[in-house]
Amino acid sequence: MIEQILPATVEAYDTFEDPPGTMLFPEEELLIKRAVEKRRREFTTARLCARKAMERLGMAPVPVLSGLRGEPLWPLGVIGSITHCAGYRAAALAQAVGTIGIDGEPNEPLAEGVVEAVSLPQEREMLRRLAAEHPAVCWDRLLFSAKETVYKAWFPLAERWLDFQDARISVDPVRRTFSAHLLVLGPRWQGRRLGGFNGRWMTGNGLILTAIAVMAPEAAAVHN
Repeated sequence: MIEQILPATVEAYDTFEDPPGTMLFPEEELLIKRAVEKRRREFTTARLCARKAMERLGMAPVPVLSGLRGEPLWPLGVIGSITHCAGYRAAALAQAVGTIGIDGEPNEPLAEGVVEAVSLPQEREMLRRLAAEHPAVCWDRLLFSAKETVYKAWFPLAERWLDFQDARISVDPVRRTFSAHLLVLGPRWQGRRLGGFNGRWMTGNGLILTAIAVMAPEAAAVHN
């Protein structure tokens, strides 16, 4: 499903269930030895998705460990991202230089008070306009998902925290794209300073999915 909003050079695998009997590498098992059952299911199926995506890249599956902020640690020469929410798990990987961010969320309103905590005044005005014109999408949730995706794309390049208030999101409801303007100094990539990110979004199966892929131009052909 999420491959529809990713470049053709990115391999993705997603699932709407937790297949029984999925095994982890011993190193991965150590990461969740004290985890509650819900966290264990999310982690295990997300790693399964990562291994399936590796296979589609022609790679032998390897353990996917976690960094200091919980970010997945990919093999050298691989970029990728993982997401999981209720009823959905996904991984997207590419053999490329750059970064990938993906996020999945239920197409449901955020809990009371959350949108004020994660958004800027300009974004809240945008949300009111979008809700009036296109009520089928929970735009506050899409904004949250886009910001999560921005962070996942940002961190491998910058290796530092990005707050919800540090990027301003603009959403195009017709083209199903979004842009993120960084309000802090961006990381350098390919000899230039990144000022933001461009992404795509979609809805379906009760979900909102968002994706960003930053890769060298020759690796960025996109699905039609």
